[in-house]
Amino acid sequence: MVEFFKALSEESRLRILSLLLEREMCVCEIEASLKMTQSNASRHLTALKNCGILDSFKKAQWTYYRINNCFKRDNAELWEYLQYHLRELPTYKIDLAEYQKCSGQKLCDTISPQQKH
Repeated sequence: MVEFFKALSEESRLRILSLLLEREMCVCEIEASLKMTQSNASRHLTALKNCGILDSFKKAQWTYYRINNCFKRDNAELWEYLQYHLRELPTYKIDLAEYQKCSGQKLCDTISPQQKH
């Protein structure tokens, strides 16, 4: 449980989670939506994945992230709290609008695999 709260104590990680409430996302979409560098996004995604909050999978050469179903099930009260309060982050509407702009650009089709995971 300590690891969950350590991972959740960083604003960038909360912003990532708030976007992932909506749907699974490719790492390139997360980077573009939150205006993060690849290394910064990877560091935050790794922390969230290592404590079990996120799950990842590959589609071709791309890595996609989603909120782990086991985390949701095993931590139902925390998950309920997060679903409500992540949408109250001051950055949520801006981040969501950026994501919506990015999602129409099909970033994973335009960025070479050598540039992203």
